Amino acid sequence: MVVKKPRIVIIGAGMAGLTAANKLYRTIGAKGGIELCVIEGGNRIGGRINTSEFGGDRIEMGATWIHGIGGSPVYKIAQEINSMESDQPWECMDGFLDDPITIAENGYVLNPSLIDPVSKFFNNLMDFAQGKRISIGNEFGNGNRIWNGNGNRSVGSFLRKGLEDYWELESRKGSEEVTGNWNRKLLEEAIFAMEENTQRYHTAAHDLYNLDYDAESEYIMCPGEEITIPKGYSSIIESLASILPCGVIQLGKKVCKIEWHPHFESYDGTRPVKLHFLDGTTLSADHVIVTVSLGVLKAGLRDSNDSGVLKFKPPLPDYKTEAISRLGYGVVNKLFMQPDQDLTDFDHFPFLQLVFHRSDSEVKNPKIPWWIRRTASVSPIYRESRVLLSWFAGEEALKLETLSDEVILDQVSTTLSTFLSNSSDSDEQWNGNVIKNSSKLNLVKVLKSKWGSDPLFLGSYSYVAVGSSCCDMDTLAEPLTTSGSHPLQILFAGEATHRTHYSTTHGAYFSGIREANRLLEHYQCMN
Repeated sequence: MVVKKPRIVIIGAGMAGLTAANKLYRTIGAKGGIELCVIEGGNRIGGRINTSEFGGDRIEMGATWIHGIGGSPVYKIAQEINSMESDQPWECMDGFLDDPITIAENGYVLNPSLIDPVSKFFNNLMDFAQGKRISIGNEFGNGNRIWNGNGNRSVGSFLRKGLEDYWELESRKGSEEVTGNWNRKLLEEAIFAMEENTQRYHTAAHDLYNLDYDAESEYIMCPGEEITIPKGYSSIIESLASILPCGVIQLGKKVCKIEWHPHFESYDGTRPVKLHFLDGTTLSADHVIVTVSLGVLKAGLRDSNDSGVLKFKPPLPDYKTEAISRLGYGVVNKLFMQPDQDLTDFDHFPFLQLVFHRSDSEVKNPKIPWWIRRTASVSPIYRESRVLLSWFAGEEALKLETLSDEVILDQVSTTLSTFLSNSSDSDEQWNGNVIKNSSKLNLVKVLKSKWGSDPLFLGSYSYVAVGSSCCDMDTLAEPLTTSGSHPLQILFAGEATHRTHYSTTHGAYFSGIREANRLLEHYQCMN
């Protein structure tokens, strides 16, 4: 009887899946030791990596940054394949980001003397929460006085308690008139909120009150500079996939059910796992590496008759479904915009930080829609670019996905115009200068990402929510099963399965290597 080669099927052709496939093929696949198959539900490879083009510039619809070049496998690959040089302009977000112009609602440019102390204090709070410093400041000691010790601790509650203590310790007149409808305390709170909104994009948490405080110090940043990839993030994906023979990657094959057997015994060569596809076909396997997003796994836990939702039969064990339920998974979207050619107020569009009135304020500008009020900035994607970029998270990001381009063009143009123009005749303000004589800013073209509504992802990336812990990511990474005559039937990879590098492409890469090595060790053919 001919002995069957082990068949390994990887679900998802994103960073985790292709990294695992690359490792397995280089180690034993090229020698004919296994049958390898990568199944992708979409019509392209890359997953949440998707390089595109807008206004003549190379842009990233999804993953954008190499978060620290020190020890980053993504940076190493980019160097090896010469992706760090490009003839085409790209979303490089160069040094001008260090010199923002901060404008309060209704057009008042804020003086750094007001912004810098608040931003510095916010950053000190975050550095303390992340274990990067042992004290917040001379007045605050080690930060413990900020906590009252009640309930689950969130990053949001820590930050807001810190702001209250900042006001208590600072000597000022909170009702001091600054300009227009602003007093000093309102401006400081709005600047603080701007920093919080930036943190929402970094973490994908809709609200920082949902973000677990204790987990912040477990997250590990790669050291060194944070940069983008001139030839595009997709060049990394294409490099990983390039060694795989034609036919290994199958596009347009969406898995809707995974059958596995906790106590499988086979004496006739039957494979223990069976994949059911939306098109009605099936595929059996000895091992399956599941790299779908945490959002897809969460959707599969909800009661649903939707045949397109991924289900397991039998259902995943309780300990694993509970971990999936507890962990956080959020939506972050990017909005690219192109102004008309008549924009003459600037040699190049500046990096604008936007300071809004609170959404419940009676003096907020009614022309600004709610979904824009929690974006923190708008900037060109490099100093001379005519492509502008803003980030949106949570409910605002989901709302953005539902709006037509025409509505976005109108509402964003109106909002930016309220910041870039002001009716005041005064040339000087207490808090800085007024941008005057600016006509309405007209945007002529927009492009948005839609990660929340895409059924293959249902969001952007994971975070540790209040009520969960990094241990839940370890639990999510545990394979099924670990014993019996056919162990390692289902393995799990992806950014949400990495305890210290979740939410990143390098975390996804590390998870793919981890699961490939797990199988290689099982077959005792590790390098």
